[in-house]
Amino acid sequence: MLILITAINYVIIPDMKQLPKRLLSIDVLRALTMLLMIFVNDASGVNHIPSWLDHAKEYEDGMGFADTIFPCFLFIVGLSIPLAINNRISKGDSTLQLFIYIITRSAALLIMGFYHVNLEEYNSTAAVLPRAVWEIIITLSFFLIWLDYPETMARAKKYVLQGIGIAALIVMAILYKGGSDEHVRGMHPSWWGILGIIGWSYIVCAILYVLTKGKLNLLIIIWVIFAALNILFHTIWHGGVFLIGDADSVALTMGGIIITSLYAYLVKIEKTQRVWLIFTILGVALIAGGLLIRPYAQGISKIRSTPAWVFICSGITILMFELFIYLVDIKGKINWFKAIRPAGTSTLTCYLIPYLQVSIFELLHVRYPSFFNSGIGGLIRSMAVAFIIIALVGLMEKKRLRLKV
Repeated sequence: MLILITAINYVIIPDMKQLPKRLLSIDVLRALTMLLMIFVNDASGVNHIPSWLDHAKEYEDGMGFADTIFPCFLFIVGLSIPLAINNRISKGDSTLQLFIYIITRSAALLIMGFYHVNLEEYNSTAAVLPRAVWEIIITLSFFLIWLDYPETMARAKKYVLQGIGIAALIVMAILYKGGSDEHVRGMHPSWWGILGIIGWSYIVCAILYVLTKGKLNLLIIIWVIFAALNILFHTIWHGGVFLIGDADSVALTMGGIIITSLYAYLVKIEKTQRVWLIFTILGVALIAGGLLIRPYAQGISKIRSTPAWVFICSGITILMFELFIYLVDIKGKINWFKAIRPAGTSTLTCYLIPYLQVSIFELLHVRYPSFFNSGIGGLIRSMAVAFIIIALVGLMEKKRLRLKV
């Protein structure tokens, strides 16, 4: 904590008006994270992969490579918040309009997350529709509702398409059957899924960012509170708080907000050389802090969202962001990442396309050759799937077939 505060005091505290509109380094980091998310999700169905590549077990003290992907994404959500909000302020949005924008985005993520969580317990035996058909319909409904419709499209046509999507989701909710054959049930919230967790974290951190007017000293205090709560809930008081749970996701997201604010200000005052020292200190300090607290707060665990996991993954993401600042923002090597760039600009679309892919394969009984279901062959398959999906999304992006939330 002291290292963080010392590093912050090394620069003048910025406000929201000093932030640039976009950082290409964030787009590239987001793209790489989405590529790896698709890869590890597909690799979860591959037999005999190295244990270090997979998720660690629930009560295991440790983490695999797959356990670093989602926290990195939450951190990136935080990296993007100051830029998005500042962009809307520059267009003249009032505080009320900002809140509506934040709540609307969060609601979309929560709805999609809610359907995905119930998809996990879908009971094809009791339901009218096969699981794959239900999955395809809800995914297409998401596109109909949240598609980035062109401004030239007639409003009536847009509203009809969105209405079809909403109606389809309602019908799918009515037809849904989940649980076991002995205890069939309808849709209900259990956990919120990846998108839902992002939604809750986003609404909390984005609203706090607006309320504090982007003042970094206040944001640091909030991060310290979130980190302290996460430690508290894994040591003395095993519980949680409404909306933020054990504060792991909000600590990750708020960390991203702080890092972007620092970087944006250093760019503005033409002191980018300070980035290397400050970000290296913060990244290494957080990793070291995670390792130090590991024995006293339930070890390292993604599933249990322990403080060591939060701190270590935050530190790793800061160091990765620093690398991409150098490669992309300083050296201008954006073309190195051209193949995966759609994953950074149409990220939600990339996340949803695998749901269609898996469902279509299931309906058509598509099976990979045995070589691609195990070991190195399976890993090659998973990486190929990730690149193919991103390439497909790139083509869709050119036709403006992407979600905008």
